[in-house]
Amino acid sequence: MTSLASFKNPAAYHVLSYGTLIGSTLFQSFISGIIAFRVLPRPQFSTLQKNIFPTYFILQTVTPALMILTYPSFTTRLSPSSASSAQDKLALTLIGTMLVSGIANMVYVGPETTRIMGRRKHQETRDGKKSYDKGPQSVEMKKLNKQFGVLHGVSSMINLIGFLGMCWYGVLLGERLSL
Repeated sequence: MTSLASFKNPAAYHVLSYGTLIGSTLFQSFISGIIAFRVLPRPQFSTLQKNIFPTYFILQTVTPALMILTYPSFTTRLSPSSASSAQDKLALTLIGTMLVSGIANMVYVGPETTRIMGRRKHQETRDGKKSYDKGPQSVEMKKLNKQFGVLHGVSSMINLIGFLGMCWYGVLLGERLSL
């Protein structure tokens, strides 16, 4: 197949979508987010994350959807066997997991976390003290901090589950490429 003909092959877009998904997730989750937390003052870090996450969650939703649409079923390419059919089911389950994790963060967890951050900002004004300052916090700030912590933890867990699915899918894809 010539290189220009490859642009008509859905498998090429599948691999590009997967690479974009795992690369952006790896970078945001384990490199840029950690560096930004370490080097930026907390208010700037919060502003940065609040503006990055909607786009990040859209990307985590759109790329698995593209992967499903461009999925190169190996059941039809190889001799149809129960092993290749089981691999297709596993692959589509993993891609579905990636999609659901992106949707969950994009539609509910991300916006809810941002909403709680806004409420904490307003409470800081009322209390005259930052949500992360040492010393006693108001009852309302304690409640908001707890809600934020839970939502942040849930979002991180969802992201980790999606990332593990991406890694597992990468191994599965690698096995298929070596056939």
